[in-house]
Amino acid sequence: MPAREMRMEMFVRALLRRDFSRAKGHMEKLMKIAGNDEWGRGYSKAVEGIMNALKDNDADSLVVQLISANDRERAEELLENYSKLANQDFRDDYERGFYTAWSEFLKAFLSQKTLT
Repeated sequence: MPAREMRMEMFVRALLRRDFSRAKGHMEKLMKIAGNDEWGRGYSKAVEGIMNALKDNDADSLVVQLISANDRERAEELLENYSKLANQDFRDDYERGFYTAWSEFLKAFLSQKTLT
């Protein structure tokens, strides 16, 4: 498993445990791995948004709704859609990075055996 995907798994596990200090450390490493080009900025923005929505328990956010309801079916649909968006050539690098982060997050979320 590539380092970024492994780090995303750790990030998701920490978020699901609501261990935000550990999640923040994983998030910072993910952002460092992603880099500071346009793709990396899009990736980082998505990861940061996921973290902040969960930390703030923003009931209107997609990620809080997915995790609260353990809506695996919706997560699978979003994974398929976001993966397609991340691979569309006409998208700019920022968008591809953003949707790649979401795809990796959803893949890691779906790989969790038990969600607490």
